[in-house]
Amino acid sequence: MASIAPTPGAALPIEWRREIAQVPYAAALAEMEARNAAVFAGDAAELVWLLEHPPVYTAGTSADPAELVDPRFEVIEAGRGGRYTYHGPGQRVGYLVLDLARRGKDVRCFVHAIEGWVIATLATFGVESWRAEGRVGIWTKDIDGREAKIGAIGVRVRRWVTMHGFSVNLDPDLAHFGGIVPCGIAEYGVTSLARLGLDVSPAQWDAALMAASDDFLDALDAAAKRACS
Repeated sequence: MASIAPTPGAALPIEWRREIAQVPYAAALAEMEARNAAVFAGDAAELVWLLEHPPVYTAGTSADPAELVDPRFEVIEAGRGGRYTYHGPGQRVGYLVLDLARRGKDVRCFVHAIEGWVIATLATFGVESWRAEGRVGIWTKDIDGREAKIGAIGVRVRRWVTMHGFSVNLDPDLAHFGGIVPCGIAEYGVTSLARLGLDVSPAQWDAALMAASDDFLDALDAAAKRACS
């Protein structure tokens, strides 16, 4: 585990934590819940936590059991919004424990800002991606020309402190997504940076994400001023 100093110019003292070893999902969930309570109590700094998990399927609050097609891995109820998703090696996850009471109390703007952050980071590797109306996640053009999901977003807010966050597919085993209907969207596939021909390491991804973090934090500050765009 490596802790990284707060980004220069950040409005608030955020702890940046980067894991090299895989973190079991249940352990990460317990850590997030504890940090959520500590941030709410004013006993800990906000947290951006970058990591990977061993293979696991997680169920959001809207998960439909019919969309758990082949539970070949452990299935854990995550408590976040959304449906089923997969986490595993080769997928970089970003967990955000941020105090929205200081950032506008606007969950829609929070999710919008996360989407913009991931889209901007992907652009640094030459990947054009976008939001899609009515479909949660980050989308791009796959090698067959079809639209496919490259990143997922799912959040939970407790006492105006956030949990969970986003994931981006660097080089996971895409066959592992076949055990579920990812995020309840069966009409579209899942892709990765590796499938698109890009070799991006976790360290490279983390560095690019951190370099784009000022705009993400600025977007949250804008949300606090009721100007989400």
